Amino acid sequence: MMFAHPLLELTADSSCCPCLSFSLHKETSKASMLGANLTIIHPTVFILLGIPGLEQYHTWLSIPFCLMYITAVLGNGALILVVLSEHTLHEPMYVFLSMLAGTDILLSTTTVPKALAIFWFHAGEIPFDACLTQMFFIHVAFVAESGILLAMAFDRYVAICTPLRYSSILTPMAIGKMTLAIWGRSIGTIFPIIFLLKRLSYCRTNIIPHSYCEHIGVARLACTDITVNIWYGFSVPMASVLVDVALIGISYSLILQAVFRLPSQDARHKALNTCGSHIGVILLFFIPSFFTFLTHRFGKNIPHHVHILLANLYVLVPPMLNPIIYGVKTKQIRDSMTHLLSVVCKS
Repeated sequence: MMFAHPLLELTADSSCCPCLSFSLHKETSKASMLGANLTIIHPTVFILLGIPGLEQYHTWLSIPFCLMYITAVLGNGALILVVLSEHTLHEPMYVFLSMLAGTDILLSTTTVPKALAIFWFHAGEIPFDACLTQMFFIHVAFVAESGILLAMAFDRYVAICTPLRYSSILTPMAIGKMTLAIWGRSIGTIFPIIFLLKRLSYCRTNIIPHSYCEHIGVARLACTDITVNIWYGFSVPMASVLVDVALIGISYSLILQAVFRLPSQDARHKALNTCGSHIGVILLFFIPSFFTFLTHRFGKNIPHHVHILLANLYVLVPPMLNPIIYGVKTKQIRDSMTHLLSVVCKS
């Protein structure tokens, strides 16, 4: 999980700035620290190592990584195309599903191409600003995906618990407001992290033992105090996700109560079947997230390369499987996908 890294408080006095073997550019802040000016040092580039400890297997690892990435992009792209092209799928459930597919493409595309460049060409260099940009989009996609899953849970709650009011509650305007809220919260939550990283002075090393940039991993390279980064980077995004998990749990507890009050078994089965694919996607997103977090927090004896490998699989496996789960479980999407493929083949 992107925010799950060992919480380590690194403190150094303002004189800790040894010479570096890589190019630096300096930005001088006029703020006073103990009567002296504070000089902020940013490295020109960072060096991503890929998966440290498994360097000899990078070429072999790149094969499943590349195949999973292609599957994720094609699957989610086809899902978005089907939803856009089929008028019968212009419903709130499928709108949220297309948003989820777009977020999956964003998450995997932000990370995997750079990892493949490291595996194939040893191209580990990444400019400082590009590193922060990559970090920003990774974390924004993570928080946004959690919010989209909450919106999908609300959609299922309204459809099952108050079906007669479904069209009056989930209007196009309501969906637009929910979309703005999801992305506004994601961007607003993560945007301060950029400034938290830019205020730090980096004079330890420019080597990141990872295949992509993430907040705490970059902050730990600083020679200044990162306490604020640790607390903000861990508590604020995690609080957002935990609120989503709690609300999703409440939604599905109410859904189950409504389902088991239905008179016929066929009606119960049909209602549960409409939620099956969504529950599968929720589990696929949150279980690896919390498992990765717990292994980072408490798995002190787990090798570092296992943590990095899990983090890479986390940005690959859910985006790859989500369109497959919905394609298999949702008849409308399955039929629309078959129709689209037949049209493409005929042309």
